[in-house]
Amino acid sequence: MAEISELTATLHRLRAAQARDPLPSWSVRADRLQRLARMLREQRAAFAEAIDADFGQRPAEETELLELFPSLSAIRHALRHGKRWVRPRRAPTSLAFLPGHNRLLPQPRGVVGIVVPWNYPLFLAIGPLVDALVAGNRAMVKMSEFTPRFSALFAEQVAAYFADDEVVVVTGDAAVAQAFSGLAFDHLLFTGSTAVGHHVMRTASAHLTPVTLELGGKSPAIIGPGADMVHAVERILVGKLVNAGQTCIAPDYVLLPRTRVDEFVAAARATTARLYPDMARNRQYTSLVSDRHFARMSALLDEAAGVGARVETLSDAPTDPVRRLFPPQLLLDVPDHAKVMHEEIFGPLLPLVACDSVAQAVDYVNARPHPLALYLFERDRPTIDAVLARTQAGGVTVNDTLYHIAQHGLPFGGVGASGMGGYHGKAGFETFSHLKPVFAQSRWNGAGLLRPPYGSRFRRLLELLLRHG
Repeated sequence: MAEISELTATLHRLRAAQARDPLPSWSVRADRLQRLARMLREQRAAFAEAIDADFGQRPAEETELLELFPSLSAIRHALRHGKRWVRPRRAPTSLAFLPGHNRLLPQPRGVVGIVVPWNYPLFLAIGPLVDALVAGNRAMVKMSEFTPRFSALFAEQVAAYFADDEVVVVTGDAAVAQAFSGLAFDHLLFTGSTAVGHHVMRTASAHLTPVTLELGGKSPAIIGPGADMVHAVERILVGKLVNAGQTCIAPDYVLLPRTRVDEFVAAARATTARLYPDMARNRQYTSLVSDRHFARMSALLDEAAGVGARVETLSDAPTDPVRRLFPPQLLLDVPDHAKVMHEEIFGPLLPLVACDSVAQAVDYVNARPHPLALYLFERDRPTIDAVLARTQAGGVTVNDTLYHIAQHGLPFGGVGASGMGGYHGKAGFETFSHLKPVFAQSRWNGAGLLRPPYGSRFRRLLELLLRHG
């Protein structure tokens, strides 16, 4: 566990190293990214085993698909494009100031702080770290105390692959996380709950530290009248049930035509049986991460049932508190005041909300805080365009779930209560860079005509500028 004095000393060490090389060459940045990739490949099995042990049951296939693959893909993308990103960029120069010229000089922000959640501890550490490193920064990474085995292993391996003035991994409890967020970073990225995000932003404000907040919220899936229901159900359940719903962009509830609710339930049962046969003994269905989270999920279910919700269990597997195995369940006719309709679920419960039209579904979404993700299943282009135009969300996938987060050409981030700022790919490079604007005056210029004393020539030139400038 890191003490506050140790955290401060580490930050000073990293900042001093950055001052000695404030604009690392591309070869230095590429070397750091290559070492990161080598660590992932060489520790692939160990990382998957540690995450499996922390969760109690998390298949290596899921870790490698949802964490290792996007991490390595992000590194490859940065290595392929980063050399171009770091170059100075020409910028348009206003006519009145020619023949001077403008440039943007990408510069590292300095030392970046990254706060990692427990649900995808590998990818949500590596993703922002890639962007910080390609931008030329040094980084401190705070791991979650809820994945202690992986966090300890990750810290050990980063120390083996990186110098202690390049990347440092910090472990510890919530008190350490709070102290970490209060350090005078040059940029801080936090991934976690909206409630904690309020505290992180407040703490960071003491140093006016710029923050990127990747939060959560209730991400809806809208099924339009033109959707293929079997396809929609399968893709919604895949997005919901990987990692047992412990995904910040998992579909949190479904808005669907009132006349097709029973069709959804039947398709959901068939899909679950196909995805996770013999769930009670299936090692490919992830456990809930802790007893506390299991108790929370049970409480959400019990409270919803207690206020009149109809529960449709999608598997014959019993709920197992010892293994923290929580089978997926649909909730129908849930009263709006139930907690499950207001709190981010973060587990395998899925409320269905019946609607009479897509417009009504959009109104339902817009009456609530902006979600981190929105999913729309529909084939009619005007309907798709109308939903996209009328809703706010951090990101959208149409006719599938989750995949917008895997696109290097799209920034990933929230809006409003689901976060601020974004990263991934070039957007991440720019998040962790200062694009310094530079105007270079030409040797021959008209600036001398605009200085005091203000005479008739100045006034004629000013009138010209006001008309055409």
